Amino acid sequence: MPVGTAGTVKAVHQRELKEDVHAQIILGNTYHLYLRPGIDVLEKAGGLHKFNGWDKPILTDSGGYQVFSLAQQRKITEEGALFKSHIDGSSHMFTPEHVMDIERSIGADFMMAFDECTPYPCEEKYAKDSMHMTHRWLDRCIARFNSTPDKYGYEQTLLPIVQGSVYKDLRKQSAEYIASRNLKGNAIGGLSVGEPAEMMYEMTDLVCRILPADKPRYLMGVGTPVNILECIALGIDMFDCVMPTRNARHGLLFTANGIINIKNEKWKSDFSVIDPESDCFADKQYTKAYLRHLMHCEEILGAQIASLHNLHFYLWLVGEARKKIAEGSFASWKNVMVQKLAQRL
Repeated sequence: MPVGTAGTVKAVHQRELKEDVHAQIILGNTYHLYLRPGIDVLEKAGGLHKFNGWDKPILTDSGGYQVFSLAQQRKITEEGALFKSHIDGSSHMFTPEHVMDIERSIGADFMMAFDECTPYPCEEKYAKDSMHMTHRWLDRCIARFNSTPDKYGYEQTLLPIVQGSVYKDLRKQSAEYIASRNLKGNAIGGLSVGEPAEMMYEMTDLVCRILPADKPRYLMGVGTPVNILECIALGIDMFDCVMPTRNARHGLLFTANGIINIKNEKWKSDFSVIDPESDCFADKQYTKAYLRHLMHCEEILGAQIASLHNLHFYLWLVGEARKKIAEGSFASWKNVMVQKLAQRL
């Protein structure tokens, strides 16, 4: 799911997301949209879909991760999270109830429950206390969600989040609790926050064995192409990450044969397409040499082409994974692909 933090996937037009990238769903960020443009503006517009012109599903995170990242500017209590805006320093309070109201007003098709995302490393006692608070917050989210109507004439869906840091017993407890709430899908949070990849895989595997297999499993904030294939193998269905667009703006491209730093000298006179295997729209028109030129000139078009390429590649990769799963050849294909995807070209 391409990430559209402030109501836009950076450097990419909505038409391109649909026609060239073939995205089926994008993310919005509750924290950022709440601060700018503000809930009053979004409600007047008729919700985020009307505001940004995206007519497919939108998932909003709860703002929990952003509050977590404001370590020096927030205070977490049982009631919720008191934080200062990174824009003007003004004080705001997010409670589970308030966050549900905000996500309703944004018009998200999928609303994430309000949780606390613990850092890595994290003391076990803190992780345990935080996990139990996240569970209590979830129950408050469910109560508020169930007592308020859908907005803008379509169904909105609430998804809960498994926490527990990198402690097996906590992850097991949290997965069991989240599964017991019997919502329409389930998410795993608090990973990809600095822990080693093998630890992320271990926690993901453990949780996927508990969360029901007939409901979507969403691993939040992950990740590299290799991470995605490895986690699909463990049972994950949904991913989001800023990496495709963020890395693109710095000249780092993902391809079916490995990673390219397009700013490197070796591409200066390379007039081949970026990645013939994934057959990206951008690859049909632009060469590595031209994209390198744009990046070195700091032309905005360079960021656009690179972002389009990376997003298209990610969507192509998961599309291929779906085909291989249907064919029964995913495991062997994945083992070959992860070797190729990790290499630097």
